[in-house]
Amino acid sequence: MKKVRLVRHGESAANAGAATLDHASIPLTEKGIEQAKRVAQSVGRAPELIVASPFSRAQATADATISVFPDAPFETWPIEEFTYLDPARCVNTTVGQRKAWGDKYWANAAPSYIDGKGAESFLKFVGRARSFLDRLNTLPAQDILVFSHGQFLNAVAWLIERKPLLVDAQAMIEWRRYEIDNHVPNGCGYVVTCALVDTPWTVSDSIDIDGAVNLNKLQVRSPMP
Repeated sequence: MKKVRLVRHGESAANAGAATLDHASIPLTEKGIEQAKRVAQSVGRAPELIVASPFSRAQATADATISVFPDAPFETWPIEEFTYLDPARCVNTTVGQRKAWGDKYWANAAPSYIDGKGAESFLKFVGRARSFLDRLNTLPAQDILVFSHGQFLNAVAWLIERKPLLVDAQAMIEWRRYEIDNHVPNGCGYVVTCALVDTPWTVSDSIDIDGAVNLNKLQVRSPMP
């Protein structure tokens, strides 16, 4: 049984309401650093592989676990957060200041739309999530720990649970509703499992910040249509 623990990074400066320069270099807050340490303490034994997004907040969260298990293999994969707004116009803005732009983006529900240079379409974002699952399938490692971002983790879980055949406007609307209903707090995430190569993945558990299985959260996940 292949088990992959998917963990969102600790609290970032943007999560705490600060203005930020760009999506990739947002640092952890002091609270986020403590959350990363709590995640590391919950791991228990060395994973066969640790994977992280290239974004600094995910790397810094992974570093806490790497310091506990320095011999565990570590890799950086393209599992960064969804950059759906033009990065140039987001410089020195807060999450609150960007809210109206984000609301407009999601209301338009255009999967192939790219907001500007350095932004990503929803189609490409979902494609990255699919590629991530495909890559996991090829690995011999059975116990994998992944540090990524809330929307990316929910894209992975959505693909597993909803199995969309098309990524059209309706799918985009449904994913956005799914993402809101299943918000992943900092330091939390999912456990996904796969019995054999090329067999379907399953979202088996949600996990809390201390790494314990949080069965209550599973009971409030948005229902299957």
